[in-house]
Amino acid sequence: MSNSIEITDETVIRKIYHIRGKKIMLDRDLAEMYGVETRVLNQSVKRNERRFPADFMFQLTPQELEDWKSQNATTNKERIGLRKLPNAFTEQGVAMLSSVLNSETAIDVNIQIIRIFTRMREVLLAHKDILLKMEQLEKTVLQQNEKTNKHEEEIQLIFNALKQLLNPPQEPRKRVGFKTSGQQEE
Repeated sequence: MSNSIEITDETVIRKIYHIRGKKIMLDRDLAEMYGVETRVLNQSVKRNERRFPADFMFQLTPQELEDWKSQNATTNKERIGLRKLPNAFTEQGVAMLSSVLNSETAIDVNIQIIRIFTRMREVLLAHKDILLKMEQLEKTVLQQNEKTNKHEEEIQLIFNALKQLLNPPQEPRKRVGFKTSGQQEE
């Protein structure tokens, strides 16, 4: 594919925001990844409104946009590009975009984004389950040791070490994507 766009997992993850209690991606970021103009993406969505109910896509309110700008320290250049309130796409909305943006690049990018959303959900669920089990075990052990109190500090050290293992330092991510012609492998 000579016109493919290389997108790393890290790039996609940085473009996923939490708004209204949902993980979303903004129209401008998706358009950039798909290699189309934001207006083209939004025109395609508008022509297919029935495919994008409120739980798939919504428009940010002025307050949500201001909150997003302040939390993400957008530059003046980025602020200029936000003349209209952006559309926010949930995971389902992102999946639906591949049906309205009928290009090979859109399909390939969509597959990658959906896989990242899925991995994020799996990691969160796994961490949540492990943390709940650890907390249950910690309560049980501490209750048993309340009378003796001699092993409490040692047990607390073990639980602290296990909790730190759940949040390991981030290692550089392997680049995933497509190579354009003339691009060398790293």
